Amino acid sequence: MNKKFTFAKNALTVAMLTVTTSLVNAAGFQLNAQSATGLGRAFAGDAVIADNASVMARNAAAMALFDETSLSLGLNVIQSTVKLSDATYTVMGTEIGSTNYDDAGGTSYIPNIHLVMPLNEKIAVGINLYSNFGTKTEFDDTFVASEYAGLTDVSSANLGLAISYRLNQQWSVGGGLDIIYGTGKLQRTTSTYLGSQKALDVDVNGFATGFNLGTVFELNQNNRFGLSYRYSPKLEAKGDITFKGNTVQDDTFYWPLANNVEFSGYHRLENSRFAFHYSVQWIGWKYFDTLDSKAHGTLNTYYWKDSFHYSIGSTFYLDNKWTLRAGYMYDQSAQDKKTSVAVPDSNRQWFSAGFTYQLNKKSNIDFGTTYLIGEDVMINEATYQGATEISNIKGIISPNAILMAIQYSRTF
Repeated sequence: MNKKFTFAKNALTVAMLTVTTSLVNAAGFQLNAQSATGLGRAFAGDAVIADNASVMARNAAAMALFDETSLSLGLNVIQSTVKLSDATYTVMGTEIGSTNYDDAGGTSYIPNIHLVMPLNEKIAVGINLYSNFGTKTEFDDTFVASEYAGLTDVSSANLGLAISYRLNQQWSVGGGLDIIYGTGKLQRTTSTYLGSQKALDVDVNGFATGFNLGTVFELNQNNRFGLSYRYSPKLEAKGDITFKGNTVQDDTFYWPLANNVEFSGYHRLENSRFAFHYSVQWIGWKYFDTLDSKAHGTLNTYYWKDSFHYSIGSTFYLDNKWTLRAGYMYDQSAQDKKTSVAVPDSNRQWFSAGFTYQLNKKSNIDFGTTYLIGEDVMINEATYQGATEISNIKGIISPNAILMAIQYSRTF
């Protein structure tokens, strides 16, 4: 194993020790946790604003906007609540009764670090470490319909290496390499009414390599646009997998990840302290239709769809010390034909606010917070043996969350 790969693996492993991701942050299991500034404006304009080094996580080309080395260190905290209500569980045609569950959510801590270094007037390079994907729900032993939901814990860490090049005063381009380390744990047991047998047990981890490309167009100092594309591959993770009582060691688990395209704009009004900004992001979840293993074949079906999120925000440059920001995002669900108890997904609304306090000419502190409201989703899942329905669960999933982030940024 070469030294570069060893460094990447060790760095990502350290990051994974502190990343316990939670659901309801974004559609599917995409995370928006790259910065406190982004969180405070619902990530509106984040592919082009470039107020600190975290912009490289959204658009590598925006590194061309920096004329000094910039470092950002941040921590995002997500407190999620996921409730199942009006739920009924049926086994072999017999209704067992209520299967409500108060809270399958929890608290998650997601760190990030970004460093942008201009080499000259044309070229800048960057390195960062953050998380792009993750979801976690946990239903304990009191949940009767245990074949539908137990532990679902998917985490990732992304080590990014990027470069930008300024073509002229208006156009810049950039791109980067993403080294993704992912871990997954899935546990399901058939209910006591079906014999309490282990239905699924997955414990895997693995690496994948993706890339990103971007461009920035500067109309003038106060008006600019950004466009970025990120390719995320199907991650092949290794580990032990038990499916329907059959255990295979060192099996291969295939974990599809979503590509995305983002367009952002930033506009500061002439001779004003006020700016507004916006983003549209497409997330390619269409190919997340099944979870498969090499030995067992298809473990579960999902049939997700591509989705969008739309955000708009504003920034008010109050004085030399304080910058205030706010934003709103509408985030579409990735689920289509099939909804899930274990991985609930719904259309979401983000209501965000934040601020920057300038400590001195070289450093500042950022804070951002979001109240995330997810639409109630009707779930209807069933298991079959051939054409015969064995069990069924129906109910309403209600996901909500409070997100907070703090960040320290410094230029050199």
